[in-house]
Amino acid sequence: MKKIMFVAAVALVAMPLAAQEKLEMPDDSLVFTTVLENPVTSIKNQNNSGTCWSYSSLAFLESEAIRKNPSLKEDLDLCESFLVSKTYTDRADRNVRTHGDASFSQGGSFYDAIFCMENYGLIPEGIMPYPITLYGDSLYNFTNFFPPMEAYIGAIAKSDARKINPVWKKDVQGMIDNYFGVCPTEFEYKGKKYTPQSFVKDYLKLDPADYVSLTSYTHHPFYKSFILEIQDNWRWASSYNLPLDEFMRVMDEGVRAGYTFAWGADVSEDGFSRRSGKNKCVATVPDTKQTAGVGSDQSRWTGEKAGAKITEADAAGEKVITQELRQEGYDNWTTTDDHGMQIYGIAKDQHGKEYFMMKNSWGEMGPYKGFWYVSKPYVAYKTMNIVINKNAIPKDIRKKLGI
Repeated sequence: MKKIMFVAAVALVAMPLAAQEKLEMPDDSLVFTTVLENPVTSIKNQNNSGTCWSYSSLAFLESEAIRKNPSLKEDLDLCESFLVSKTYTDRADRNVRTHGDASFSQGGSFYDAIFCMENYGLIPEGIMPYPITLYGDSLYNFTNFFPPMEAYIGAIAKSDARKINPVWKKDVQGMIDNYFGVCPTEFEYKGKKYTPQSFVKDYLKLDPADYVSLTSYTHHPFYKSFILEIQDNWRWASSYNLPLDEFMRVMDEGVRAGYTFAWGADVSEDGFSRRSGKNKCVATVPDTKQTAGVGSDQSRWTGEKAGAKITEADAAGEKVITQELRQEGYDNWTTTDDHGMQIYGIAKDQHGKEYFMMKNSWGEMGPYKGFWYVSKPYVAYKTMNIVINKNAIPKDIRKKLGI
């Protein structure tokens, strides 16, 4: 996820309404109440780095570990540095092997975390130097770290040499280790010794086989898997393809059943309100077209457009999202692979309209201290893919997918 891209414990999760009440906001500002929320860990800050994919995927896995192991607490904190180090090493190798055709960038995918968990393991925060990195930064700052490494790898990958000296891998590994520290092969945590692999199995009790990627596009058959064509899917991971109504159903019913999911989406839209306007840290799809007199209200929201499966209450005041509109955005690059986040709950505004509750990785910004509210039309329109526990998928949809 390119631009900035597979909780605070419960007290912080409950903050949105209280925070809203303390703010002197216009009368027409949105006020949210929580319908349900699933456990999430504290807000993190990716700072000056394109590592949202690691923060969001590990946030998701932290919630999964807590869900499966109630004895674990919301202070669980997995190490982004370990995941990023392992991923960049593998990605450099793929870039060189494809002569630069497989991209090398700061971004990544949720699958990088699943792959790392399965093949290398995971470790808790505090074992490697971050958040006090070897450069002395208290937060990631890739300004001086990433461009020289990117240039070096590019020079190797695009070289016209007839034979490459394999020492380049040691050079790249040295650059990574100099910033993040050396990845441990064993460590002690809470009085017990682990390897990264045994930490996943024995402490987190997570199984990489439990997690699947889902998406919804018409240029591939539904109920089949395909490799999502985005640059940061450099491992060429496959996603199961669902019709939009079933895709939305998985997300809604999954959250209601106690699951969270890693959410990859385009956040470059005007409706993804960051710091300005009366409703900061809220994502919607404003309906900018004139619709007065065009069909009935019912038909506008649900009836006459194929793929429009958002209810009238959920879509009120926003653009009608159809399968065709979603596909158009992907095909013409107006929907881009921007950012990785975590969806963990459902809330309603004062008008009764439902939103997904989202955990971000931009620090405790905004009125909700790092948490956001995302409308269902926005999710239907701008989601690239999600990674979710396969057991969160309704049984009838799982049967169609053969999982």
